[in-house]
Amino acid sequence: MNGLEVTLLSDCEATRIPSGEEVTLPVGFPVVVTQALGGSVTVRADNGLFRIAAESADALGPEVAAKVKADAESISADSTFSEERVWDALRQCFDPEIPINIVDLGLIYDLSSEALGNGRHKVSVKMTLTATGCGMGPTIAADAKSKIEALPSVDSAEVDIVWDPQWTPHMISPEGRRIMGLE
Repeated sequence: MNGLEVTLLSDCEATRIPSGEEVTLPVGFPVVVTQALGGSVTVRADNGLFRIAAESADALGPEVAAKVKADAESISADSTFSEERVWDALRQCFDPEIPINIVDLGLIYDLSSEALGNGRHKVSVKMTLTATGCGMGPTIAADAKSKIEALPSVDSAEVDIVWDPQWTPHMISPEGRRIMGLE
């Protein structure tokens, strides 16, 4: 799917990368898919990179929309809570510029959960970004929050962006390093 050239079939809400500015890409706008992972798509156009969420994927045509929606719905419907399921949900969140999930990229610093007594849980996550001032931070954090809250056993999630310690490429997991061709 990467490298697929698409002309938008309808106006499309998108987020400009890396500023995080919300924009509307117009019908007929030509784009190239650079990655379609975790329920969102990154596209390249003459005027930059854009992230398109699953809710707007229909503008990219039926082939792309079907893949994006399948990825968005891939989180397990099993209602049993475990922190491993939360980690799996976070592995469905991708940096829009780097085809590695935020767990393998080393952006998740802390994950904790609290049982609420009704079989449901509250989850708290501390994450960072690859660069301070990245305008995509709120978008990535919101994506992580929504994927965690999609788990049937989760009542609520809080995702905070922190800067200590500062992220370095050494924090990338062995799997992430393999994907990037660093090992």
